[in-house]
Amino acid sequence: MNSSDLAFDTKHIWHPYTSMSQPIPTYPVVEAKGVELIMADGKVLVDGMSSWWAAIHGYNHPILNQAVTAQLQKMSHVMFGGITHPAAIKLCRQLVEITPEPLECVFLADSGSVAVEVSLKMALQYWQARGEKRQRILTLRHGYHGDTFGAMAVCDPENSMHGLYKGYLPPHIFVDAPQCGFHEEWDSRDLAAITREVDEKQQEIAAIILEPIVQGAGGMRFYHPKYLKGVRELCDRYGILLIADEIATGFGRTGKLFACDHANISPDIMCLGKALTGGYMTLSATITTRHVADTISNGEAGCFMHGPTFMGNPLACAVADASLKLLRESPWQQTVAKIEQQLIEELTPLSSHSRVKDVRILGAIGVVEMCEPVNTAELQKKFVAQGVWVRPFGRLIYVMPPYIISPEQLSKVTGAIRKVIEE
Repeated sequence: MNSSDLAFDTKHIWHPYTSMSQPIPTYPVVEAKGVELIMADGKVLVDGMSSWWAAIHGYNHPILNQAVTAQLQKMSHVMFGGITHPAAIKLCRQLVEITPEPLECVFLADSGSVAVEVSLKMALQYWQARGEKRQRILTLRHGYHGDTFGAMAVCDPENSMHGLYKGYLPPHIFVDAPQCGFHEEWDSRDLAAITREVDEKQQEIAAIILEPIVQGAGGMRFYHPKYLKGVRELCDRYGILLIADEIATGFGRTGKLFACDHANISPDIMCLGKALTGGYMTLSATITTRHVADTISNGEAGCFMHGPTFMGNPLACAVADASLKLLRESPWQQTVAKIEQQLIEELTPLSSHSRVKDVRILGAIGVVEMCEPVNTAELQKKFVAQGVWVRPFGRLIYVMPPYIISPEQLSKVTGAIRKVIEE
């Protein structure tokens, strides 16, 4: 990769959440292995982000490489309409086995945002099949569910990156996010706002969608498991569907296989993505109950009206199946617990710094919230200079490393955070 390539990139390639006229600098990576990103100039960065939560096993893993290679020898893709194949069946067997009962009907899609779109369409079509016109979704402020239009409509319209589209999105119902932190003493009054909204608007609400326990890109906030349990009970009381967006939290990131497990609840619909394929390919799954699936299927349409072109892609299914096996056969609970303990020991002291508002840690997630917004480009440059990859946003400097990170590598990441803050 030469200077001409980088100039072309800057001029013609639009990167995520970036201006084309004044783009944030990009760093050329030519190889990745383990938890390291190798730059074009040979510099090695320890990855503290797992490529946005996804690469839980690290990069260039021999088992996952073999899964892709073996599938590639058979077929890279075949349409899923009217056709099935072993890779999809094996993956879905695992998903039905590991997700909470009574989830058992799996819809495979392209990405996390599409999984959310599918979940919302399921909820709307469920009520349509029952002959009820429920078209509103209740959700939490500070939530984030993706960048497509249905998903944007259930992201916080005031405190998210999607405020720009507010006038174009359907008006759903937003309630204040819970205040009780994960490790704080539970206060049942935290449920008052959502209970009041459900009581007043129950006949309008098709579903409640939330990110269980951890609100991700909307602010990296952790809330109490009893809130989630209370929302499940509220949905049961009023006959409302509960959608759990586990795209960021699924597959061990919070210390449980799924964040819903912290509250011992099962949603009516669960969205999965990101780490599903171990970060190798884009794939998502929306899983629901037999009751929801049958209700939709027995309605006027006679089927669920969605079907992505690359639905059930064999390459993605094969590597996802291998990734789930790799996770389940590893001591991931102990691994994540060790990462959590190290993050507590090495990041918690920063809470006393004058520029730090809060430090939050749960599982393999470490968050340092600053008092003021940070300069992403400036901080990324400083992190790269120290040999680590961390991408801050808003007021947050956060890490979610691959589970295979060594204590020494993790200390390099946390040490870089400390140095950047102290500077």
